[in-house]
Order: sequence, then structure tokens, then C-alpha cells
Amino acid sequence: MKLAAILLLALATGAQAEGRVLRVPTRPDVSTTVYWEPVPGATATVLLMAGGRGGFGGMEGGRPGSANFLIRSIPHFVAQGMNVAALGRPSDRPDLDPYHRLSPEHAQDIRAVVARIRQESGQKVWLVGTSRGTTSAASGAIAIQDGSVAGLVLSSSITSQRDSGSVPLLGLAAIRVPVLVIHHERDACRHTLAHEVSFVMDGLRNAPAKTTNLPKKPAS
Repeated sequence: MKLAAILLLALATGAQAEGRVLRVPTRPDVSTTVYWEPVPGATATVLLMAGGRGGFGGMEGGRPGSANFLIRSIPHFVAQGMNVAALGRPSDRPDLDPYHRLSPEHAQDIRAVVARIRQESGQKVWLVGTSRGTTSAASGAIAIQDGSVAGLVLSSSITSQRDSGSVPLLGLAAIRVPVLVIHHERDACRHTLAHEVSFVMDGLRNAPAKTTNLPKKPAS
């Protein structure tokens, strides 16, 4: 639940940024940008995946300047003693649309980025996605089965089963790491409705641990 508390923080920490942008070779003739900010003696390492068009925006004051909720939360993760990486975009694409987030190419990019981050940190990596980024994070957890992924965090998941990036339709039974699902119970977006989070939880039948902040449905 420590990650949940960080995601729900609303105040900036003002911590001094000490990160850098990496260009990671992920496919033949393709590299993917990654913002990387290590913390001495880190307790965990997270890879943040933004929603919308993806990426982490331009650098401002030594940190990514994206307005995305998850990218804005980088100082909070750092303040809690975590290494932080933020997934950028591959060199062969201007953005990460819903269809590309489901592609084998995207999964390969994530796999290569996780390998590089694990090399940098010496730790397994938590995949953390919000909104459209939950499609990427869940797909990454499904694709990477070599022990590099420590766990998965999904914030404002794409839950609509009519959506091309629907998390419940991703074959979640393949995920065998702990999963935390965070959602606002009054989320009004038609792609991320809270009452459909149960489809995500039901699909995670092989996760060794899974929890959500939403109240359980009463037994029928």
C-alpha cells in the first residue's frame, strides 16, 4: 500500500532532481527514451508509464515537465527512497496510441527498458501505469516472465471492454506478480469506470497477491 499512498499525495516535495535521460536500444534501429533518477540505498525501483500519448514531456528543472499525473508524482517516489524511471517514446513513433500499446513491438521496448533499468539499479522493477499507461504496464507484466518484474500497479485502469486497450481483455491470468489496482470510485471517464474494475481483479487469478482501494461488492 506504500505505492498507493505515494500516488495519492497532492503536495510537491521540492526535492533536488538528479536524473538523466537514457536512450535505450530496444529494437533494430530503434531506441526508446527513459528518464532515470536513482536514489542511494533505494528500497524499490519503479517504471512509470503515462497515459494519453505516452512519454514524459520535455525536461524542466532537471525533471520531466509532463502534466500527466503519474509523471508529476516523480518527486514523491524519490522522497520515499525509490529509484524512478519514466518510459518515453520509441524513435520510430511520435506517440503511443492504444493500438501500439498492444503491439509486440511495444512489449519488446518495455522488455528492453526493464532490462536496462535492472542493470542500472540491481533491483527488480515495479511497472506502474495510469490510464492508457495501464495497457502498457499490464502488457509488460504479461510479456516479461524472466523474474525482472517485482510487481504491477494500475491507476485509473482502462476497464471498458469496448475499448481497444481494455486491461480486462489482456490475458491477465499470465501475471504472476503482486498487483495493486487504484481507482477513483467516482471516475467519470467512459474508458475507466470504477464499477468495471472488478473485471480486472477477476482476471488476476494467478497473481500471488492482489488488492484494490475500492470497496468489495457485497455478496449476492
